[in-house]
Amino acid sequence: IIPKTPNKEPKNKMENKIYIIGIGPGSSEYLTKKAVDTVKTSDYTVGSTRAIDLFDDVNNKIAFNVKDLLDKLEKGVDLAIEGNTVSILSTGDPGFSGVLNTVLRIANEKNFPEEKIEVIPGISSLQLAAARNHIQWDNANVMTFHGRENIEDILKVINNGKTTIALPSKKVRDMAQFLLDNGVDEHREVVVCERLSYDDEKIVRSTLKDIANSEFTYMCIMVIY
Repeated sequence: IIPKTPNKEPKNKMENKIYIIGIGPGSSEYLTKKAVDTVKTSDYTVGSTRAIDLFDDVNNKIAFNVKDLLDKLEKGVDLAIEGNTVSILSTGDPGFSGVLNTVLRIANEKNFPEEKIEVIPGISSLQLAAARNHIQWDNANVMTFHGRENIEDILKVINNGKTTIALPSKKVRDMAQFLLDNGVDEHREVVVCERLSYDDEKIVRSTLKDIANSEFTYMCIMVIY
């Protein structure tokens, strides 16, 4: 007599939970194994098309763009409330210019328990910029101006003797011009790290004045010495 095998839950099935996952600077080479394994076993994955496309094994995709970001994040929380496991993808690291605070706010408003939210860190483009330039970044001014119109905070630290690593608010040239307009030396050494981790990655080392007269894509980090 062959004993019956007891019924088991599918081995990949996880409890209803929200995972906020850092996907790194952009290349799949910088995805962590934890990120890949979590997405693979989640019921739904919410993220930008570019972020979702980094993963080979995704069960149900919910892609967002800038305009419907909040709606799709809310949808992700609703799906978790309904009993699903949901992965929410965040460029770089969720805790640095990522979606962490936004997801926590939505979850709190919907009474989704915070203990059922897990953050899986990723590699920020800022960290990669520090690595490319051999900077000990725990001794640098680390700043993000994404989504911020007021960038005056950089003036408080720009001359404190430390290297400044910053995510510009909009265009790199606008940030450079703002510094020039506020008395920063036009010969100040600046490195712009553009599209880090991608095949067309570019690193430009020049002066503040030259950077203010140059064009870059929006995917940049500024390093100001």
